Amino acid sequence: MLPRAELLSGCNDPEGFIPLLDLADTVLRTWQPQWSPFLSAPLREEVLQRLSSLTELTLHSAGGRTGAERQRLWFSRNEEGQEANPPDTAPVMGLDVEGNFLFDPVEPDDIRTALLALGMAEAEIGDIWIRGDRGAQALCTPEAADRLDGQKGHVRDVDIHIEQKEVEQLQLPATRIPKQLTSVEASCRLDAIASAGFGLSRAKVVQQIRNGRLRLNWKAVRQASKDLNVGDRLQLQDRGSLEVLALERTKRERWRVRLERR
Repeated sequence: MLPRAELLSGCNDPEGFIPLLDLADTVLRTWQPQWSPFLSAPLREEVLQRLSSLTELTLHSAGGRTGAERQRLWFSRNEEGQEANPPDTAPVMGLDVEGNFLFDPVEPDDIRTALLALGMAEAEIGDIWIRGDRGAQALCTPEAADRLDGQKGHVRDVDIHIEQKEVEQLQLPATRIPKQLTSVEASCRLDAIASAGFGLSRAKVVQQIRNGRLRLNWKAVRQASKDLNVGDRLQLQDRGSLEVLALERTKRERWRVRLERR
């Protein structure tokens, strides 16, 4: 049995973590590998961090595309101290969500709400991205894709039609190559660093914060003046993420900020 009390101590999301401990226990007991549902990035990262010390267990993360935010975890028991080889592909399918959004711009959260209204569970849904005014595409479990194939629904007043597709048939978002950059700022404020890292004006950064599109360490942030620290990460919907690698005082009492953008 897993040391549950130790693994759950200080856990940020015990409600989400406990079912994954149950899954790990089942895999260790039965020797049968299993995939988890889709997990949010913060929960997935915490699971990987807390279970990485278990020598009998191998974990592998995949979300259907490179750099996916929402991913599934593969649990497997190791044999004779040798880590198990993960499968070549994850059980992920694609959805094409077609609709005319020319006069009613749509966001990923709007598509998610529509999919939930059609009977999907949050844990069945992976990443969602918008395709201009034509609708969106999404990743999901194969079971959910089968159920929704051919279904019709609504996003506000816009009719949508859903079609199941192989992941290879989707127009996946471009993969961002990690890039390091340096900027000199008057302060370590969130809006200043986000402006430099994402290439947006500070006014636009503030607007993204008000719209709930900018997150700090995967959590919604509402305070543009909050000071950042080394290791902090910013996530901006549709623009990737930033990690603060270094903060150094200059001779003129400003801050030299080193960032990595993904």
